[in-house]
Amino acid sequence: MPQPPAVESPEWWRDRLYAALCKRTAETNRYDHYYECEHPLPFLHEKARDPFRRLLKMSRANYMELVVDALVGRLEVAGFQADTLDEGGGADDRAWALWQDNNLDGGSQLVFLEAAIRGTAYLMVSPPEGGGSGYRITPEHPTQVITETKPGSPGDLAAALKLWLDDWTGRLCCTVYLPGNIYKFDAPEPKAGGRPVWVRREVTGEEWGGKNALGEVPFGELSNRPRMLKPGASELRSVTGIQDRINKTIADRMMTQEFAAFPQKWVTGMEIPQDENGQDIEPFDVAVNKILIAEENGAKFGQFAAADLTGYLKGKEADVHDIAAITSTPPHYLLGSMVNLSAEALKAAEAGLIHKIYQRRRFLEEGLERTMRLAGIASSQARIVWKSPEWRTEGELVDALVKMSTLGVPREVLWERWGATPQEIERWRRLNEEALQRAMAGDLAAEYGPKPPQQVDPGLLEEG
Repeated sequence: MPQPPAVESPEWWRDRLYAALCKRTAETNRYDHYYECEHPLPFLHEKARDPFRRLLKMSRANYMELVVDALVGRLEVAGFQADTLDEGGGADDRAWALWQDNNLDGGSQLVFLEAAIRGTAYLMVSPPEGGGSGYRITPEHPTQVITETKPGSPGDLAAALKLWLDDWTGRLCCTVYLPGNIYKFDAPEPKAGGRPVWVRREVTGEEWGGKNALGEVPFGELSNRPRMLKPGASELRSVTGIQDRINKTIADRMMTQEFAAFPQKWVTGMEIPQDENGQDIEPFDVAVNKILIAEENGAKFGQFAAADLTGYLKGKEADVHDIAAITSTPPHYLLGSMVNLSAEALKAAEAGLIHKIYQRRRFLEEGLERTMRLAGIASSQARIVWKSPEWRTEGELVDALVKMSTLGVPREVLWERWGATPQEIERWRRLNEEALQRAMAGDLAAEYGPKPPQQVDPGLLEEG
């Protein structure tokens, strides 16, 4: 029987992190299915499931996607800003250039989305290759990466594992990242429920167990609402049961619509005709443009009342309100109705969502700051600037900024409150400085913009 690997050896970390990754993936796949509208079908008796499977599939109403998108849609990094003026200047510019070079405007949205769905996601920092100067930052999916911190040091990563299936070779590959070295393994893709048989993965031109150029585990972990002794959690953790209730209510309503929503007719006091074999014949061919006639004197016609669907509709609406209350999602996002809502009412309805966004950003910033630090940008030199998640009309915002200006608030601060990015603020500042220099040089039109081109009289040109 093979001996277990030594504690904290590369093989020990590989097996430990692989088991933890598989467990977390199995737990969070459920939330991913709900976001993708792959909900479990509502319960029906086994004898009824197959005939009504089409109706069951139509009963899915995906409110889980709205809950996640309402949060992620307002998480947007606008730039970086130095808290103090560094001697060399431009720390925020270097951070923003690194952000843009790695296409993180879109990449960060992918990470925020996966963190909201599965509870955590990652950014990986790769050192410059071939003597280059640019770090590479890539979004990493939480089903492919997992990290572990040192005991007693929550912010200090001890190891990480990156796992993927190589489509070209059909082999399962993994890389173990330790602060000092990097170890690579691969294995044949295991069967369902089986464990991979790992061997060392040799790469041409690389030494196995080569040195980690960063000297640290190269991942920034972005967690969604973590707790002191628990990792990040999905935004959908508390509301998947309510989503199931909604689907069940819709399924019951559709069953009722299918069989009882149309008035059923009845007739008494008449003899049902039979065919030559003694089988009953349907006496009427019911249609909108046809009249029912019976020759018997005592025949009477009537109809049953149509099924009332109001209870189903109110039940679904009550469940949607529960989702809104638990997730701090504005009700009009989920219900799709806005009736006579003033600006004050809209602001009050979104207050819970705005507060939640500010809370989530605090924890996301930790992973972002670690990522930028690994890429050579000190977090103390360039803090993250987020776009404001609050909704305000242009008139309200400008009026508030004008009043603030009367208190002596610097112009750059007002621009920032307006929503300008650090790059826009710097550009506006330079334009103002250039206009001031032209005005001091005697160009009085500098305050009113560039001079219009002078019009020359064609007649003067001919005379010349």
